[in-house]
Amino acid sequence: MGSTGETSMLAPEEKKAIIVETAKMKTGKMLFFYGCTGNNTDATIANVKFAQANGADGAILAAPAYICAPEDDVERFFLDVADATELPLGIYNNPPRVKSDLHWDHLLRIFRHPHYVVHKESTTRVGQVAQVLAARPDVAVMCCDSPNLGLVVPTMSLGGHGTANMTGNIAPGELATLSTPWRSYADAQGLKETYLRLLPLLHYTYSAVNPVAVKSLMRALGLPAGDLRRPLRNLEGEPLERGVRIARDLGLVEKYGFEIGTPSLRVA
Repeated sequence: MGSTGETSMLAPEEKKAIIVETAKMKTGKMLFFYGCTGNNTDATIANVKFAQANGADGAILAAPAYICAPEDDVERFFLDVADATELPLGIYNNPPRVKSDLHWDHLLRIFRHPHYVVHKESTTRVGQVAQVLAARPDVAVMCCDSPNLGLVVPTMSLGGHGTANMTGNIAPGELATLSTPWRSYADAQGLKETYLRLLPLLHYTYSAVNPVAVKSLMRALGLPAGDLRRPLRNLEGEPLERGVRIARDLGLVEKYGFEIGTPSLRVA
């Protein structure tokens, strides 16, 4: 229900089916937050209410895409949705995708609302993350794993709570290490060693627009990723083989028992 799941290309009925079916898989060990952003405020509220009624533990919201709303209007959007539900909520500040950005002043005002519990940052502004963490809002502060944005190391070193990533689909243990809040020097050392070693894979999964590279590589490794929805196309030939080589070189194929070349589940 996020970028890696190609949520913008899912039909409304498919989004509802995903919530209904996956909520049945909960074991109590993990909270299920679903991407519920609609193309306007009312549609978003309806999505959040449907998620809550069908077993969701929370919802993640980005600003509605394409309209490039002013920051004041985006702030009002997040507050209006929060006022309309009792469900715990998270903000995904993702200007590369939605073309609307939120300054930390707006974010910190929004975080005063008791329903907001998570924040994911996907800007290039380390200073933004620092300002949010310095204010100690009662939310978990996370970042994406893009090596080009370069937020993982500063976010975690400043007291961040984890990453909301896509590369964990291929290297889950490694991304769990990167997502561990620092409580000791060992945590910092583990992040440094893992991050530097994993850089080739991180750059690969972001070598094409999300989720083209990561989903293509998952299929090549025998994982049930399915096909990309048109007009996006799967990587083939050398670009795909390069990803497989990186996975081999990092020892991920052996570690996770990937079966290269095994046909993966195909989704229409």
